[in-house]
Amino acid sequence: MHLQDCPGWFYLLREYDMLYRHGSSGGSRLIRSHRKRVRDRLSHVIDANPAILPRAPQEKPVTAHLPRALDLGERGAVAGMARALSRVAPLLTWEYGYEKVPKALARKYAYCEILGPRGPVFCDGLILGFVLFAPKTTYPQHSHREIEESYVSVAGAWSENDAAVHAPGSLILNRPDQEHRITTDDLAPCLLAYAWTGPETRLHAPGMKLSATRKARIAQGI
Repeated sequence: MHLQDCPGWFYLLREYDMLYRHGSSGGSRLIRSHRKRVRDRLSHVIDANPAILPRAPQEKPVTAHLPRALDLGERGAVAGMARALSRVAPLLTWEYGYEKVPKALARKYAYCEILGPRGPVFCDGLILGFVLFAPKTTYPQHSHREIEESYVSVAGAWSENDAAVHAPGSLILNRPDQEHRITTDDLAPCLLAYAWTGPETRLHAPGMKLSATRKARIAQGI
């Protein structure tokens, strides 16, 4: 089975394409370049009609908040993305990505990949997915070695490194190895779409690891 045989996955990727093709770079050269890398790689994937690698659906405690996040998303700036995600929600594989997850975080966070080396839509050079946070969550200081990532808000308000409040439709870019910490609103879940670019070997084995929190935050002035 290939991408063109699975309209749910296909239309979700089309929403990603529109998000990275028509959204603003805010005048940032770095963000403009990142957006182009994502959409060029995604266009290549869609044209190649890759295999679909079925994965067993899996929930985590935080996915109890997904219906509310999708409801909020369908009222916001990227409603098409929220609607397309809702069509494949029963097929999503939610996971943590860390060998050891703090007990409190395990109830408030999970992510799912849509496209990447592990599927369900196969791709070597790009990872796309979603991360879901419960209300009043602190996602600890962390970074991604050799991986450049962007988050686009689908639902809920959140802050990165306590620098600003980001609303649906906003995009945040994190350069490779850049330390960042996420906090979310007290009353609503937060759903973010993300894109990772980097060396294929790193995307196949990202080695996600939380930072030595206090020391890292002091070094970053956070």
